Amino acid sequence: MAFLQLTAIVVDDYDEAIAFFTGSLGFELVEDTPARTNDGRSKRWVVVRPPSAETGILLARADGERQAAAIGDQHAGRVGFVLWDDDFDSRCAHMRAAGVEFLTEPQTEPYGRVVVFRDIAGNRWDLLGPAGPA
Repeated sequence: MAFLQLTAIVVDDYDEAIAFFTGSLGFELVEDTPARTNDGRSKRWVVVRPPSAETGILLARADGERQAAAIGDQHAGRVGFVLWDDDFDSRCAHMRAAGVEFLTEPQTEPYGRVVVFRDIAGNRWDLLGPAGPA
C-alpha cells in the first residue's frame, strides 16, 4: 500500500505556524518533536493535519537563504494546497473570524464551492466544499 503521508511547508517560525494551523484552520497538532539537521543543529519535527485526515503537513523552518526565499512562494504564486470541508460555510466563517486572509470571495464552480486564502507563510490555498446553495 502506498499513500501520501506528508507534504512540507517552509515557514519562518514553528510556533507561529502551529498557532495558525491549529487555531485559524482548526488542524490538529500531531507531532512536535526535537530533531537534528544533517549537520547536527537543532530543529523540530512538527506535523499538523486536519481532523480525521491521514495526510499531514510537515512545518519545516527555513534553513538558509535559499529556503527562506521560498517561504510563501513554494508554488510560484499558484494555489498549491487544497483544503476540503464538507461544511464549507462554517469553515469559511471560522477562518474569517480567525483573521485568515482571503484573496477571493466564495464562488461556485463545477467541482464545488471554492475560495482562495493565504496561509501564514504566504502560500495560496483553495478552501473547497461541495457544490450547493451560493
